[in-house]
Amino acid sequence: MQLEVVNIKGESTGRSVELPDSVFGIEPHEHSVWLDVKRYHNAQRQGTHKSKERWEISGSTRKLHKQKGTGGSRKGDINSPVFRGGARVFGPRPRNYDIQVNAKVRRLARRSALSSKARTGSIIVVEDFSFDAPKTQAFHQILRALQADAKRPLTVLPGYDKTLYLSCRNLEKAEIAPAKDLSTYRIVQAGVLVITESAIEQIVENCQ
Repeated sequence: MQLEVVNIKGESTGRSVELPDSVFGIEPHEHSVWLDVKRYHNAQRQGTHKSKERWEISGSTRKLHKQKGTGGSRKGDINSPVFRGGARVFGPRPRNYDIQVNAKVRRLARRSALSSKARTGSIIVVEDFSFDAPKTQAFHQILRALQADAKRPLTVLPGYDKTLYLSCRNLEKAEIAPAKDLSTYRIVQAGVLVITESAIEQIVENCQ
């Protein structure tokens, strides 16, 4: 797949890049994408939820009244789950929600997500750029020139650039990421991928 390379003003540079069909042109495998996104969501869960069970309640263990002859229901101690302030039956316990997804499936999911973006024309290749100092307004102007400012853009760089990260940080819905940290979830969430020219090679390596 051939895509035109534009500059930060949104103008054509007269050059084009080849996006490998093995990464950007496959038939999307929706189930692998679902698995990888589910893995990401599960990994975000802390799993620290906890409620007290009967043996953990601070209260007397004395039987409230005798078993028979009162005309009322049978009761145990005040810690019984049937009473207000009592224990909880089968309450949540701390646990790990992580699920295992094979690396081969994760790579397939990333390729599928990238191919879906390519099919819908949601990929923009821009020539490499950088700032001397953090400039949020300048970064926003670039996204506006690329007509991507209102499309939840994800800018993909060849590596971590602190200046560009700080420039993008205060922009609503705009994100920035190095190619090695490009996950299926971030690709799916993005409305449009703004990929710098030198990041393409690393994306391809990360997906194969």
